[in-house]
Amino acid sequence: MTLSRDTPVLTVAPMTGTLGAVIEGVDLRAPLPTATVAEIRRSLVDHKVLVFRRQDLTPAQLVTFGRSFGELTPAHPIMPSLAGYPEVLEVDATRSREDPLYRDEYENDTWHTDVTFMARPPLGSVLQAKVVPPVGGDTLFADLQAAYEGLSEAVRALVDGLRAVHDGRGEFGAFLRSNPDGGMWDGQRFHELVPVEHPVVRVHPESGRRGLFVNPTFTTKIVGLSKLESDALLRMLFEHSVAPEYTVRQRWSAGDVVFWDNRATMHYPVRDYGDAHRLMHRVTIGGDAPAGA
Repeated sequence: MTLSRDTPVLTVAPMTGTLGAVIEGVDLRAPLPTATVAEIRRSLVDHKVLVFRRQDLTPAQLVTFGRSFGELTPAHPIMPSLAGYPEVLEVDATRSREDPLYRDEYENDTWHTDVTFMARPPLGSVLQAKVVPPVGGDTLFADLQAAYEGLSEAVRALVDGLRAVHDGRGEFGAFLRSNPDGGMWDGQRFHELVPVEHPVVRVHPESGRRGLFVNPTFTTKIVGLSKLESDALLRMLFEHSVAPEYTVRQRWSAGDVVFWDNRATMHYPVRDYGDAHRLMHRVTIGGDAPAGA
């Protein structure tokens, strides 16, 4: 690729052998050249989690950066957006101490891949730290492609052809019932959450790599198996996927931006900061229906 003299040269520093990279040499507050967007996108597919240190974006700049990689979704299918910014979700854990409707979202944190309870989950999300606790409040990410590749050949052969049910009612049902306007996703208004099916093994639409596509928050059952069989297999896949060799830990500083590939990861926000304030802004890029192996 030929770069113009105005195109920044990025430095990509891997964080682990398979997952995560710190990107330097770019200011996300400015409009990005096409070549830079393409390079960031290639890095996202390769490393799955990209960290941009101390960018300090406004909500409008966060929206502009996210739009460089595709059409943005509403802030969330069910949760309200930041006032004046319909694409921005404000993630404020202190709300759970003030409004019981937020407790499922902000207190019962578990490993998850965003919005897999919809037919077309996101391509990815961009999260910025606005206020960070003095200590704690990290986010863990797991590499679901490396986890798949770490399974034995016999187990890979088993899971390649399976499908699983994803259900958001346990996490967001109460909030949806409290909202007379209902939720919005893919341009459609809805008033109930209907479970959906996705392949247990997803083929990445850009790299062609296979990865697990199940998570403890939204995946409730493997289709065609008994409850005993489904629970046992899912429990094994969940535990296997978060082995230390498949994970990376993001330690936040105010202004940090993290861009992750929702098609190949899951994540876990660590609530180890007591009553301290932790405030994040997130935008989400629309995705496609997962394709199986």
